[in-house]
Amino acid sequence: MARKKISKKLSKATASRKRSPKVAGLAGFTDAKKTVSQRIAALQTLPPSVYNTSEALDGMMKILADTTEPVSLRLATLQAIGAAAFSSAAFPAARGAYIVTLRKVATDADPTLRRRALGILSREKDGYAQTKLVEGLQDPTKALVAPEKALQLLGNDIHADAYTIARTIAANPPNPAARREALRLLAGDAGSAPMFETILRDKSEPSDVRQLSASALHAINPDRLRQQAREILMDPSDNDDMHETSLTALTHFGGAAVASDNELVSRISSMAGTSKSGVQKTVRQFLDKYRP
Repeated sequence: MARKKISKKLSKATASRKRSPKVAGLAGFTDAKKTVSQRIAALQTLPPSVYNTSEALDGMMKILADTTEPVSLRLATLQAIGAAAFSSAAFPAARGAYIVTLRKVATDADPTLRRRALGILSREKDGYAQTKLVEGLQDPTKALVAPEKALQLLGNDIHADAYTIARTIAANPPNPAARREALRLLAGDAGSAPMFETILRDKSEPSDVRQLSASALHAINPDRLRQQAREILMDPSDNDDMHETSLTALTHFGGAAVASDNELVSRISSMAGTSKSGVQKTVRQFLDKYRP
C-alpha cells in the first residue's frame, strides 16, 4: 500500500515537471473550448515568462495561419507577434517562420488580414509581397488589396516594375485615389518629370493633384518646378491654390534668379493685399525675402 502511494507521488512529480509552465501559460490562448474574448484576453495577459519563448511564438503563428480560427483572434495574434518582434529575445530565431506564415496570410480570405500581412511583408522588403502586389495591379482578378493600397505598399520597396505599373495607372487609373498613389510613387522617378510638368500646368486638373505634382517635381527636377511656378504666377487666370503653392516654392527655393527677375517680382507685388491669410500672406513672405 505504501509503495502505491509513493508511486503515485512520483508520478505526480514527474507529470508536474513535464507540464512546463510555458505551455501551461499558453493554454488559455490556444484552448478552442474557450470563447474568443477569453482567448484574446489570455493572449493579451501572457506573462513575460511565457510571451518571450519559442513555444509562445510557435503557438501564436499556428493560430495566425489557421483559417478555421476566428478572424478577430487571428488579428489579435498578429498584433501580439508584432509586439514580440520588438521585445522577445526568442523572436530573431522565429523570424523566418514568421515571414512564411505572413505569406500564407497574405492570400487569406479576410481582406483585413491580407492587408495587414502584406503591409508587414512590404516593410520587410519581401520579394513575394512585391510580386503579388504588382500582379494584382496588372490583373485586377488577382488583386489582394485595392489598387491604391497596393501602390502605397510598393512604395516601401520600389523597383523598376513598380514605376512601370504606376505610370500605367497614372495614365489610366481605376479610381482617383489610385491615381494619386501612383503619382506619389512616381515622385521618386526622374523619368516622370515631364508628366508632372504637364499635370502642374493643366488647369483642368484638381488642385491637390497639381500640388502633388509640384512637390514631386521639386524632388526630381527643382529647376523645372521654378520655371513652371513662375509661369503659373504670371497667369492671373490660374487659381489661388496654385498661386499660393507656386509662391511658397519660389519663396523657399527661388534663389538669386528669382531675386533678379523684375517682371516676376512686379507681378507678385501687384498681388499684395491686406488679408492675413492665403495668397496675400504668402505674397508678403515672398516680398519680405526678395524686396526687404
